[in-house]
Amino acid sequence: MPELFESSSIKKMMLTNRIIRSATWEGLAGENGSVTPKLIDLSVQLSRGGIGLIITGHAYVSPEGRATPWQLGVYSDEMIPGLMEMTKTVHGTGGKILMQLAHAGSYAASLLSRLDPIGPSPVKSKSGLIGKEMTLENIKKVIKAFSDAALRAQAAGFDGIQVHGAHGYLLSQFLSPFFNKRKDEYGGDIDNRTRFAMEVFEAIRIAVGPDFPILIKLNSEDFLTDGLTLEDMLYTAEKLGGKGIDAIEMSGGTIVSGKNIPSRPAKPDSENPEVYYEAAARQYKKKIRTPLILVGGIRTFETAERLVTEGVADYIALSRPLIREPNLVKRWGSGDRRPALCVSDNGCFKPCFKGEGICCTVRGRFEE
Repeated sequence: MPELFESSSIKKMMLTNRIIRSATWEGLAGENGSVTPKLIDLSVQLSRGGIGLIITGHAYVSPEGRATPWQLGVYSDEMIPGLMEMTKTVHGTGGKILMQLAHAGSYAASLLSRLDPIGPSPVKSKSGLIGKEMTLENIKKVIKAFSDAALRAQAAGFDGIQVHGAHGYLLSQFLSPFFNKRKDEYGGDIDNRTRFAMEVFEAIRIAVGPDFPILIKLNSEDFLTDGLTLEDMLYTAEKLGGKGIDAIEMSGGTIVSGKNIPSRPAKPDSENPEVYYEAAARQYKKKIRTPLILVGGIRTFETAERLVTEGVADYIALSRPLIREPNLVKRWGSGDRRPALCVSDNGCFKPCFKGEGICCTVRGRFEE
């Protein structure tokens, strides 16, 4: 029976426990996406706090795919020296770190990049349609941007990469019929809608070789009318698993999914269970052998341990609790099993938009 605080491996990447820091936008990179001392310091805090594996905040693979200000970038070889300093420092504390590769698609921040957003299809917004439909040439260029970014991550010493295929970002947009209205080989049925994700994965695998861990983050579902369904996710996960993806992180929702956005505000209640995607994870485990990382709402040691020992998930991922308590895993491991102090109010993201970086805005109001 697996245990939460046991060593394990994803491919040849050895981990000291089964708790992972889920990719979280830190808002601490330079204006051009470069690594800063503050970003390195945060990574070191997480590593020293006992986390088994750090996944960086979403790093944009090409300029038109940038989502937010002060977002980490991996679109140029000029980023490699700073990224190398990040991995060197984390490894010096005994930690492991993956880079999450991302492209925001139609939701890219055009004011930051001064480039038109691109996606599988234009997306409806309050201001009308946004984003241009990607041409086949665009698709080829973005696939290459992902594989080039993976090579940079490998050269910088990261222990692997995770492709962001969730939350309404570009791969998620291709997978979802809510966003993808294409009539060519990249749209229509689920087999066509998985094509872009498969081609991104295959290009990265060719670039980095057979031994470098490649993970992907997928939505359990979009929680949108005509969005990605549980059945679509299971099909996609099984197809990726068959091609050799090394682990899949399950999340859910998009920025337009109402109360079911990825970072749901407020504490769990009877209508908002602690583990947002447990039912979907159980369905996944019935048919798919690829290791599963589960994120979403997990706030107690007992729940995290149960999910692992019952085989609902192979790894537990945390995001907001580690903003409040970077040392949460060490606290749990030492025997202090009080629930995470995070109140899930999403206030931690507000400083990011001011250039101050992510931080808990209620820390100090409660006894710790």
